[in-house]
Amino acid sequence: MGLDPVNTATAGLRATQASIALVSQNVANAGTAGYVKRTTSPVAQGLGNAGVATGAITRSFDAAALKQLRLETAGSGYTGTKADILAQLDRLYGTPGSATALDGVLNTYTQSLQTLAINPTSSAARSSVVDAAQALAGKIGSIADDVQNLRSGIESTLKGQVEDANALLDSIAKLNVQVQTAGDGTTRAALEDQRDQQINKLAGYMDIRVMDQRDGSATVMTSNGLTLVDRGVAAGLSFDGRATLSATSAYNPADKRGVGTITATLPGGSRIALSDPGTLLSGTLAANLELRDTILPQAQRQLDDLAAGLAGATTQTSVTATVAGGTATLDLSALKQPGDKITLQVSGPGGATRTVILIASASDDKPITNSALSNDATAFVQTFKIIPGAPPDATAINTALGALKVAATTAGYPAGTIPDLAAADATGKVVISGTTWGATGGGATVTVPQSPTDTTAYPQLAVFVDSDGNRLFTDSFDNGSQRTGFAQRLALNPSIKADTAALTTLGGGAAGADATRANFIYDALTGTARTFSSSSGIGGLSAPYDTTVVKFAQDIIAAQGSAAAQAQTIDSGQGVALSAAQSRFAEGAAVSIDEEMSNLIALQQAYTANARVLTAARDMLDTLLRM
Repeated sequence: MGLDPVNTATAGLRATQASIALVSQNVANAGTAGYVKRTTSPVAQGLGNAGVATGAITRSFDAAALKQLRLETAGSGYTGTKADILAQLDRLYGTPGSATALDGVLNTYTQSLQTLAINPTSSAARSSVVDAAQALAGKIGSIADDVQNLRSGIESTLKGQVEDANALLDSIAKLNVQVQTAGDGTTRAALEDQRDQQINKLAGYMDIRVMDQRDGSATVMTSNGLTLVDRGVAAGLSFDGRATLSATSAYNPADKRGVGTITATLPGGSRIALSDPGTLLSGTLAANLELRDTILPQAQRQLDDLAAGLAGATTQTSVTATVAGGTATLDLSALKQPGDKITLQVSGPGGATRTVILIASASDDKPITNSALSNDATAFVQTFKIIPGAPPDATAINTALGALKVAATTAGYPAGTIPDLAAADATGKVVISGTTWGATGGGATVTVPQSPTDTTAYPQLAVFVDSDGNRLFTDSFDNGSQRTGFAQRLALNPSIKADTAALTTLGGGAAGADATRANFIYDALTGTARTFSSSSGIGGLSAPYDTTVVKFAQDIIAAQGSAAAQAQTIDSGQGVALSAAQSRFAEGAAVSIDEEMSNLIALQQAYTANARVLTAARDMLDTLLRM
């Protein structure tokens, strides 16, 4: 008898034993997190493929399902982070309608004005107005402080998340090397499990895609193609966070960032800012960057606009331009303070329309490159020089219009889109016109009181002031935008707190008291529409929003509540998507005890069959030897 059957049976026993050991390993790790089911298939060998050998150990999973799992993991990290912070932001405003909510505190203030109008001689009514105004300023300031606290908390969170992501990248690179040098299939599969777990954790922080290489390593990239891990080399992540953020802390301009930057240092030494908009699209890092740099600053802007509306509603007045044949004529005799502004709607060649905003300044004229700081983010904005306390002349305005054109050209605007205007004096007024461009509407906004203690302006009164020096709020751009961070600096005018009689004093220095000022302040807040900035996002981002101060406050609360509810809904949907992706991946990768027991029975039968061959061969050899 030849020995081929014996060799075949012996090889069969070895292959079966290896498969049984693999089944045992699968069953033992059925509950182990990150463990992927192992399989092996015997391979034919020997003369005529009559023999058998143990095949390579492979991990059994659906690659497409794993890719989808990582995508949904990043999405869940993104939506969950936004939903959490937006819910916290919404709670800052209080329960709408309650006495302690923002709208409730504002209603208390307006109601106190109504009470004072009914009884203007009552010192108690005047004190109630003062108390309500002080509470309102405090409420707005408290919310704004908490908005910045949220930003500071995110800044701290980003630091920890970047450190974690950096550690994961290093771990993945090291595991790549270990996988490449693994001596046996069992060890290699275990290392691949570990690497996949690390990659899955990384997917929670950022959107990534993975390419498996022929040498067993995995290349990890961001979804837009930036390589983070290539075989045994990982990019280094760093974050230069700030301890505390304020309303002026912004990501741009790049050379004066007031917030931290996530920087990836690539193996070649080049550095890329991952925190630049559009670089990271999903994951907790992308969500936190969006919250820190866009969503929460917009919430701050809304509060700054509200504070500016409260302060300006009782101190400012509007001058409407007379427009005829594309020429705007304005009476600017009352425009005397930095921050007073001229706003023009103009049209040019081909029907192009733009808004031009000229802002009075005690300094030399300069372009406002960040037009989002003005009421209209799409406008051309330029300051013009005045002598505080004196109205401007046409020469200063004309100089500013020329400088605006130069600045827009330098910024790269096409010539046909840049307003070409000039100003001239005309019998005590200023006339603005152009050759190919002309005015279609416009006016000026001026602050009437000349100081916080000025009560001669009537009925205007500075109820609220800027606590930085107790100065008037004029929306000045001297030394930066006065509106930025004004919510934190909004304060009751100390002169009114010291002498509440100013709330009901008669005009012209006459003795006595009446309801004129109380009614004026009430109407200024509840009945007179003001222009709020497009950057607040209330009413849309494309244009400024006209409404009353009270309605604007209500719109803020409604917008934040809607945003929080929408974020929660999206996160719930993303949770369902993640759960489905996890289930789909588990279908192919998780160990099924029933399936493994079935395999074990089949392997036991194969083992028995091979053993019987060896037994028969032994008996036959024994018989031969006894002959």
